[in-house]
Amino acid sequence: MSLIPATILTGFLGSGKTTLLKRVLSEAHGQKIAVIENEFGEENIDNEILVADRNEQVVQMNNGCVCCTIREDLRSTLSDLAERRRKGELDFERVVIETTGLADPGPVAQTFFMDDEIAESYLLDSILTLVDAKHAETQLDTRQEARRQVGFADQIFVSKTDLVAKDEVDALMHRLKHMNPRAPQRAVHFGEVPIGEVFDLKGFNLNAKLDIDPEFLNADDGHHDHDHHGHDHEHGEHCDHPHHHAHDDDVKSFVFRSKRAFSPAKLEDFLGAIVQVYGPKMLRYKGVLNMKGSDRKVVFQGVHQLMGSDLGPKWAPGEEKVSKMVFIGIDLPREVLMQGLEQCLV
Repeated sequence: MSLIPATILTGFLGSGKTTLLKRVLSEAHGQKIAVIENEFGEENIDNEILVADRNEQVVQMNNGCVCCTIREDLRSTLSDLAERRRKGELDFERVVIETTGLADPGPVAQTFFMDDEIAESYLLDSILTLVDAKHAETQLDTRQEARRQVGFADQIFVSKTDLVAKDEVDALMHRLKHMNPRAPQRAVHFGEVPIGEVFDLKGFNLNAKLDIDPEFLNADDGHHDHDHHGHDHEHGEHCDHPHHHAHDDDVKSFVFRSKRAFSPAKLEDFLGAIVQVYGPKMLRYKGVLNMKGSDRKVVFQGVHQLMGSDLGPKWAPGEEKVSKMVFIGIDLPREVLMQGLEQCLV
């Protein structure tokens, strides 16, 4: 049997996760979806579309989807669902895990890589983060969990933009872009999102694409902490966005680029050491690398301490061999990483 794709849906209370979920479940796409809820909150989806006995852990919805609450840990719930699917007791094609508003999606994502049994049944597709435009500034200012959720995202949906002035929405999107340049952003109304932007995003695929908005990064190379050390970077002019200096979030991204090849042994040692030390603060990181001695791209990515790499396609004839890496994390020492990577070049 092929692997069951899993999507993690995260976002603060009131950002519209439930609305989005209801929409996805009721849309006529003919897919059977299992929903795992980390909590039954005030506004859970059961009252409208569940037909359920409250004591049952897995409930069948009247649209052919199933829903279960996590009474214990995620791992056992996932393994139970996969087992019941194999036996033909439950029929579903994919899983959506809705996390609590304050959850850190990191450990949820790690479950799919750390546990062999889960990895044999499931494929983590992506982390979706909903951001409520009306309350985002305050939440991002005061709650690290909100900033983490942004850092982890493969796709960001900004809800309630109709309640906020356009320049505020622009400033918010700009701020989110600094925290996470990997994730495309889209404004959504009342959970109306095309299903193609929710599923099969392949955010955890090791592919040779590194989607970072190039114009944004040319403006300032994701450089948000404006040099407190008194010497210049060779990277990037500064961003002249008017709202730019209002925030100095602890979740930041930065990008490393080089036209010189990496020494495989040096890079492996350095990344191994960095992940040991800073792993808990490293949310997502990814790179497409030019390695000495290889005519193929090397693709790597990670979540916290977990890092994987793979050989990608060959560099095309005439293609410029540039290594690109993006790191998203909490208070990561940019200088240490930049200089360390520089020293791994041939």
